[in-house]
Amino acid sequence: MKETMEIDSEKAFQRKQSSYNPSDEKFEIRKETYRGQQYSQIYFARLHMLRTILYSLAPNWKPHLPVRTVLGLEEGKECIVVGTLYKHMKLKPSILEEYSKERTVAPLVKVHNFMHTDDYLVLEDESGRVKLSGHALSPPVYVTGVVVALHGKAGPGDFVVEDVLEAGLPPQIETPLKSKEDKYVVFVSGLRVGSGNSNPLQFQLLVDHITGHLGDEKEQGIAAQIVQVVIAGNSFEIPRELLNGQTLASKDQSRLSEPIKELDILLTQIAAGLPVDIMPGLDDPANFSLPQQPLNRCLFPGSSAYNTFRSCTNPHCFDLDNIRFLGTSGQNIDDLEKYSEAKDKLEFMERTLKWRHLAPTAPNTLGCYPFTDMDPFLIESCPHVYFVGNQDKYDSRLITGSEGQMVRLISIPKFCETGVAVVVSCSIFTVYPKLS
Repeated sequence: MKETMEIDSEKAFQRKQSSYNPSDEKFEIRKETYRGQQYSQIYFARLHMLRTILYSLAPNWKPHLPVRTVLGLEEGKECIVVGTLYKHMKLKPSILEEYSKERTVAPLVKVHNFMHTDDYLVLEDESGRVKLSGHALSPPVYVTGVVVALHGKAGPGDFVVEDVLEAGLPPQIETPLKSKEDKYVVFVSGLRVGSGNSNPLQFQLLVDHITGHLGDEKEQGIAAQIVQVVIAGNSFEIPRELLNGQTLASKDQSRLSEPIKELDILLTQIAAGLPVDIMPGLDDPANFSLPQQPLNRCLFPGSSAYNTFRSCTNPHCFDLDNIRFLGTSGQNIDDLEKYSEAKDKLEFMERTLKWRHLAPTAPNTLGCYPFTDMDPFLIESCPHVYFVGNQDKYDSRLITGSEGQMVRLISIPKFCETGVAVVVSCSIFTVYPKLS
């Protein structure tokens, strides 16, 4: 009897291990202060850093042309000018206009996009600003906050753009040699534990699959190769009707904490077997403005007892076996969709990489902390995997840069609506959408 109860060592799976190195320091706000800082300082830091890069690229781009400031433009003479774009939008929401029209019956504009055919772009640097014209620069593509170099000539009251230079994909650390053994990273977002759309059984099946408690011997062998789980925001939903600023009754307090307790139980099961990172999202109990700070560990008394549990910032950056992962919970891409146009979410993601900036619309239309000496959203090192959570559907694409950079773009869907988690292979950056 004893022999039949012994575990066959040949069928027992040992979970793979990997080296983990977080790189969230620039997203962490150590001493949060609000003493009248102006957002102009973050724009100045952004322009200073990206202008240096564009100046270094200009001689190879248009070697015969001089580089001017906005104030130094001469009418009719071709030149290159570098600055920050400002997009004048007719339909852009204004709190003053909303207040003045709140009693009218005029229909409001569509919430999902504020584009209009009359929109135009302006280029600005420390010396001044100039309106842009010409067909080389398309207003639907760009948003306020993007730093570019423009080739053209000054006209009477505007600058006619003939060509555009973007910073392009940043340098990338060398990809490690392909290992004989494969390893996987699981991405999931939009769990919304406690919401009407959340299916507890569905999430439990995902947890059992990740931890190797589900499936046949082959599936358990694949589960043993999962070395990291990343939860990209909007993990639970707290009933909004309870958050009215009034003292809660005991039964309402229980309703308020129930989703958090349920999530902690499930995270504890994952953390007991492998590392898990959890990022805050738009609807999570964290600060609203980017970069969002880690969710307080006191929310997770069970899972935080394990050293495999990590509460991280949003955006989140980490290296896994010298492979760089960078991503957000989705606010940066969702905001781009409101103020520009693209064929899909992956194109928005690709633009942020080419602009070398995670959130170009911050702080104009996307809330962010008023940094005074830096812009933490600048992308200084090109990731190998760039992910964005809480999107409507799963999508993925592999893009390449001019210097051989290779980036896997991943759009992670809302799990509570789709039941889809994404599995990424660390060796070839292949993705496998997985139904729980």
